[in-house]
Amino acid sequence: MKILNPMMVNLTMILMLSSACAATEPSPTTSPPPTKATPSQTPQPTEIPGTSVRLTILYDNTTEDPRLTVEWGFSALVEYMGHTVLFDTGLDGPSLLGNMEVLGVNPEVIEVVVLSHEHGDHTGGLKDLLMTGIRPDIYIPAAMASSVTQDQREKYTIIEVSDPVEIIPGIFSTGEISGSVPEQGLVVETSEGIVVITGCAHPGIVRMVQEASEIVDSEIALVIGGFHLGGYNSSYIDTIIADFRRMGVKQVTPTHCTGEEQIAQIGEAYGEDYIPGGAGRVIVIGDTAH
Repeated sequence: MKILNPMMVNLTMILMLSSACAATEPSPTTSPPPTKATPSQTPQPTEIPGTSVRLTILYDNTTEDPRLTVEWGFSALVEYMGHTVLFDTGLDGPSLLGNMEVLGVNPEVIEVVVLSHEHGDHTGGLKDLLMTGIRPDIYIPAAMASSVTQDQREKYTIIEVSDPVEIIPGIFSTGEISGSVPEQGLVVETSEGIVVITGCAHPGIVRMVQEASEIVDSEIALVIGGFHLGGYNSSYIDTIIADFRRMGVKQVTPTHCTGEEQIAQIGEAYGEDYIPGGAGRVIVIGDTAH
């Protein structure tokens, strides 16, 4: 089991699109092997019956695969309806690209990069990723706009997100959600319900899931990503679990900044519907027959 010691991570890397540094985060978690399992108006969901999404965690604090690099941060590849979206880029470019190579992910397939928020453990790998020569559309929260130079705007297509927006048919940004750190999440429409992907959920994981559920009127098949619950006591985690149950969240994959004890508590509550995270984890949600 490879587990990152966050105290050894240099969180002062210079970002390409932001001068902000990664915040200090709680302790990492353990994880078992892979399991299958600018618009100003809210976009109208596209009816896409019988669809599936394949999620691959490329970068996380833990892994069961000794070939993969473990570092503090998060990145997930989203494969959907012939399209490929990268959500966040982790802390370090060479580590991200190395993990992609091990997992057989060619950077050239990435059409869109979505950055959840400005912290370096979610944006730090972008510069090296773009140095491979790819030219994806880059979606950033509007709060990051001032850190983007004119030269970068001329070289890349950078979309500043304020309100919810459909990135490709069936995949939406939640829009920038205000909080201590403004953040956007992803919403993916599948035949089993929506999949909600968060980077750190700084505005609150329950709030982000609620906002996501207002974009697509559907059951919530999976919530995956950083829940930012490290340090919270068990009573508070019980309220999060109760809110998830109330909203009808079927499955959960808490990762990254959720906290080791907090992940264990959520996992115990969800039982078989808890899908562990970790770099290399592959999750398929939806009807693969279509």
